Amino acid sequence: MIQFEWWWLLIAWPAPLLVRWLTRPVPQRRRRALRAPFLADFAAVSAVERRGWLRRLPLWVALLAWTALVLAAARPQWLGDPLSLPVSGRDLMLAVDLSGSMEVEDFVLDGKVVDRLQATKSVAGEFIQRREGDRIGLILFGRNAYLQAPLTFDRTTVHQFLMESVIGLAGQETAIGDAIGLAVKHLRDNEVDTRVLVLVTDGANTAGVVSPLQAAELAATTGLKIYTIGIGAEELRVQTLFGAQRVNPSRDLDEETLTAIAESTGGRYFRARDTAELERIYALLNELEPMPREPVHFRPRKALFMWPLGAGLLLAAGLIVSLARGRLAA
Repeated sequence: MIQFEWWWLLIAWPAPLLVRWLTRPVPQRRRRALRAPFLADFAAVSAVERRGWLRRLPLWVALLAWTALVLAAARPQWLGDPLSLPVSGRDLMLAVDLSGSMEVEDFVLDGKVVDRLQATKSVAGEFIQRREGDRIGLILFGRNAYLQAPLTFDRTTVHQFLMESVIGLAGQETAIGDAIGLAVKHLRDNEVDTRVLVLVTDGANTAGVVSPLQAAELAATTGLKIYTIGIGAEELRVQTLFGAQRVNPSRDLDEETLTAIAESTGGRYFRARDTAELERIYALLNELEPMPREPVHFRPRKALFMWPLGAGLLLAAGLIVSLARGRLAA
């Protein structure tokens, strides 16, 4: 069926008729008549001029053009058949660390050595695409925490925002507590039974106003369950002046605090030392039981305003050209 989004604009249609009826016509000057003895030669021309519909043709064209423009302004839309979306009732927020330490290249992806953020993007991106029925949000944090994407069913947009994130965008330090607090702020008032935060980091809390444990206590009071993921290899070979040496690139990872955060909210702490472990963690998160919820119904819409708009502009242009030629000929 067709409906008008701004149907109240249709009341503007009689405006030209009201103007025509309420205003007086401009008086025409009388021209002197030319008496000619051969009036019969003008009989054909006079017959054409007497045809009222030809004289009113520009008026009807203008009325049709105005009608088309009013219809376009009312924004006609075609409504398709109602569709239902499967909804699980879970609000899930993903918080990703963008601090400077995320640029350490200790992950292997498709046979290539990549940094931690690139590995997180690949695995977490697939995780987002699988969350059909959940509302997904994205928080990016470093020295500060930012809400990059509010809760939405549009998984494609959230995935795009994650792919566009870069290291250092939110600062070089790590504000884990502020990221949790921001998630609590945007999740606590939602009327769902299950609220989940998946926090990915490779370090310890080094910035921010709220401590991670205080933020976790606040999350527990609002029913927010937090799953923390500590990423980074435990051993990495680097070249130095004294040759190849083995170092621990994850020596700054605060596993004790991340474990305490997860346990205080009823969640779990996971350790991802390589891409395979990171993929297994997200596969496990995908198995979380969804809560039943009423399905969301919507009707697809297709805009139709361009058709009456094009017709109205063509009629108006044709009328203007016709009147201009008539005046030039006169």
